[in-house]
Amino acid sequence: MIPFDLSKYSTVEELLEAPEGEHFEFKEAKNRYDFDELVRYASALANLGGGKIVLGITDKRPRVVVGSKAFDQPERTRKGFIERLHIGVGFRLYEYEGKRVLVFEIASRPVGLPVAVDGVPWWRDADELVEMPELVRRQIYAEGGNDFSAEICDGATIYDLDEKAIEIFREKWIERSKNDRLYKLSAEQLLRDCEAISDEGVTYAALILFGKHGSLGKYLAQNEIVFEYRMSERPGPALQREEFRVGFFASFDKIWELINLRNDRRSYHEGFFIFDVPSFNEAVVREALLNAASHRNYQMAGSVFVKQYQDRLVIESPGGFPPEISEENILDRQSPRNRRIAEIFAKCGLVERSGQGMNLIYEQSIKDAKALPNFKGTDAFLVRITFGAVILDERQLLLMKQISETQYEHFTTDDFVLIHKLYYDEKIPTALRGRLKALTDIGVVEHIGRGRYVLARSFYKATGQTGVRTRIVGLDRETNKELLLKHIKESGEIGTPLAELQQVLPSLSKDQVQTLLKELKREGRVFVEGKTKGSRWHIKRN
Repeated sequence: MIPFDLSKYSTVEELLEAPEGEHFEFKEAKNRYDFDELVRYASALANLGGGKIVLGITDKRPRVVVGSKAFDQPERTRKGFIERLHIGVGFRLYEYEGKRVLVFEIASRPVGLPVAVDGVPWWRDADELVEMPELVRRQIYAEGGNDFSAEICDGATIYDLDEKAIEIFREKWIERSKNDRLYKLSAEQLLRDCEAISDEGVTYAALILFGKHGSLGKYLAQNEIVFEYRMSERPGPALQREEFRVGFFASFDKIWELINLRNDRRSYHEGFFIFDVPSFNEAVVREALLNAASHRNYQMAGSVFVKQYQDRLVIESPGGFPPEISEENILDRQSPRNRRIAEIFAKCGLVERSGQGMNLIYEQSIKDAKALPNFKGTDAFLVRITFGAVILDERQLLLMKQISETQYEHFTTDDFVLIHKLYYDEKIPTALRGRLKALTDIGVVEHIGRGRYVLARSFYKATGQTGVRTRIVGLDRETNKELLLKHIKESGEIGTPLAELQQVLPSLSKDQVQTLLKELKREGRVFVEGKTKGSRWHIKRN
């Protein structure tokens, strides 16, 4: 599959002449269009390499611009696409002869993984929208290499699976799909429908998710989660230790209950705001456990360890990061090592944003003013992720509360990371700078010139940190010029070298200081003698 080049056909004129094919979907949508249907078309486009959904232009040739009023808040719609599809989606708005044209740009599916809507991957068959053929799905899965969880476990039967674990899964699937028909299915048919078992036998995914204790000991003893509560890193027995060699659906809630027994909560009051922040956020912990189940290497010996301390929670799982995944790109790439397990989780709604659990973890950590997840200790054989329990700065909690839910609707994970870095005055990575304008447009960030941005003044005021903002922004231009002028005056007749003037304003670069000096020169307030390093600046006296 060759991904479609989304930069092609970037004008309305080019779209009118775009070739027929699997990368374009034209809809008149003069007044509105059903979003659910649009998402299905987007799923099909993604599965075929990506493409464009064009609203406001007729499909049949000769194409005509009719204009569309649908989706009057395209940024919100874009976010809706991402939450349903879990891939990159952009949009462009055009005005053509007084008519509005809205184009959604749908990225290609990840390697080895079809893009599904509520568990169903969509496909194009000529002009028809159909469910992706099974043969195509298998070919896509084969791209990412062998999926151990989809393999058949020789000798295992449905009697090796725990009925209680299966019923927990059934209830979650019904809750997610609103499909009461699932109540009437036998346990075997339910497992066939989610592809945990087939005519060939029971998959390892079925054992991992629903296996009985004895059966796992026989076929997959390393499928075990060990919980420990410790006061320190010192060797010796844990204060509490529980071992779960059972199907994931039988242990998932119990592990959280153990963590929550010692999950201290702290309340904060600030004006009208009341914060009640737990040491460990339930959504974050559950996502981390789901990630461990989806991504661990089950062919390696060793258990998943959940180690709780007073100030942190550490989750360790055998096997390093999946291929093509690293700490640097973990928020942007999707590559579940055990795709069959990830699909079953998606069907029952345990992963609302399949493949993007880490995004939720980062976002919630920032909302709770906690440290970002730490992967120290991760190597080729182990993934170790640490979550801090301590709030870094109570004022950050207030700042995050100041951001309205309406503004949050426009946020991506990159936006949360940007706010975190701006708050702590950290360098903004180049990859994130593209989101600064969007945050400026909704009033969360302010542009202070020369590519520099800070959080909006209202946030610093609300948290009582206007002085911090002044320090970050620095002195204004005229004040900086006056400081330079004052220092040159104090140097007297000998003048002042440029290197010395840079010491006056250490937060500015050499070029920025020279620009201020040139302004003073144009204003007739200073002059320079000499060139290059030997030059000196003097006060110009009238």
